[in-house]
Amino acid sequence: MKEPTIRGTSRRRFLSRGLESLAILSLLDRDAQASGDAGSLGEPHFVPKAKSVIWLFMNGGVSHLETFDPKPMLDKHAGKTINETPFKDTQSPEKLALARVVVKGDANGQQRNKLFATQIGFTERGQSGIPVSDWLPCVGNCVDDLAIVRSMYTTDDNHGAQTQFHSGRHMLDGEFPNLGAWVHYGLGSLNDNLPQFISMGNREYWNVRDGHYLGPAHDAVPIRVDPAHPLDYAAPEVPLSADAQRRMFRLTDQLDRRRRVEYPGDGTLEARIRSYELAFRMQRSIPEILSFESESAETRALYGLDEEVTRPFGSQLMAARRLVERGVRFVQIQHGAGGAGAWDAHGALKGNHESNCRQIDRPVAGLIRDLKRRGLLDETLVVFGTEFGRTPGSQNGDGRDHHIFGFSIFMAGGGIKGGVVHGATDEIGFHAVEDRHYVTDVHATIMQLMGLDARRLEVPGHKRLEIDYGKPIDSIIA
Repeated sequence: MKEPTIRGTSRRRFLSRGLESLAILSLLDRDAQASGDAGSLGEPHFVPKAKSVIWLFMNGGVSHLETFDPKPMLDKHAGKTINETPFKDTQSPEKLALARVVVKGDANGQQRNKLFATQIGFTERGQSGIPVSDWLPCVGNCVDDLAIVRSMYTTDDNHGAQTQFHSGRHMLDGEFPNLGAWVHYGLGSLNDNLPQFISMGNREYWNVRDGHYLGPAHDAVPIRVDPAHPLDYAAPEVPLSADAQRRMFRLTDQLDRRRRVEYPGDGTLEARIRSYELAFRMQRSIPEILSFESESAETRALYGLDEEVTRPFGSQLMAARRLVERGVRFVQIQHGAGGAGAWDAHGALKGNHESNCRQIDRPVAGLIRDLKRRGLLDETLVVFGTEFGRTPGSQNGDGRDHHIFGFSIFMAGGGIKGGVVHGATDEIGFHAVEDRHYVTDVHATIMQLMGLDARRLEVPGHKRLEIDYGKPIDSIIA
């Protein structure tokens, strides 16, 4: 029997085309149960302080020593080995055991690298007087809205730590849902015309999926800031009017529902129906969101869209504001992905970080200021993270190696205190020594602010470890 066609396209081909891509798999609705996928639960567990998250991730490892954690003593002893300074016990067995990793070194377990002076100055900014790198003057001017956490640590000393920061698990443990997927799983929709979890920016193979055992329904929908081509498979193959598309979807819906009567146990059909309905709505809403024609010249300049160096990241951040403004729960943005990541400054750290900071400083500050003046910052949580910091010692003479013992992140808005610093590293920035936080403590803080109790989001057959839950950083919560 010849298969029915839709304007020259077989129904089977029409359906399968959409299912070929990760994008369409990501469009499954929160109630999808296809292929054993866990469906979203749909309601917060308690009153949330934040509605949305904008997650900014700097790939490669941002040096805390040149951004948010000034160390005068490092500069004082620059050029010396650690054993030639009062900090020679930094690598003591006790401290290494605390960090649960081994520092690479010579046969005696001592680093050969000499301490490397910070490559940029710091200026105290805002009413809080918190010092921020002179490479980040615009972000520094927003410091009264930031909670800077200087005492992060992790355990993966290579760039699999990108996955670890997102999921809380070491790359060698396997594949686990990331924070965005858990938020998507736990909460219902704020806008049925848009996906609730979106990603922008390149993603490496170790960090390209989100839902994992929660199912592809909880993967982020990847979009490009290009109104003409925002999403793979998101536009009709041939030009169609909105009415024609509605009739196509109506026919497909009727065919699928007849099939469901014949095969009542096939749960993929309902998920398919929902995915195509959302895909249709997205075709109308996403291009409008990604078109900035309605934005004033002043607002575009605020994000740096008027300069070539800041325009790429600034465009993504403006899109993020427009998305959360319309009800998207979680927007995940990657900066500098590709290989190990653009911030991976094993050599020429000064040029590397100065360039990267120039790309992100004005856009990040613009996002915070724009959210604040629109009354959105109180309900939007902005997170600035990276997989690890960089060593106090030099590498290749003018760079820094990966450093997992202590590094910095910041959070703003959405129930976070502003103008505060939490935690500390030691005098040369080697170890987090005060209020140490593993990466899942950041997750726990966000979950609490979003009104979610991670322990109530269990999935049958998948036991989580205690460290997976983390503990909220209470002292930075307003």
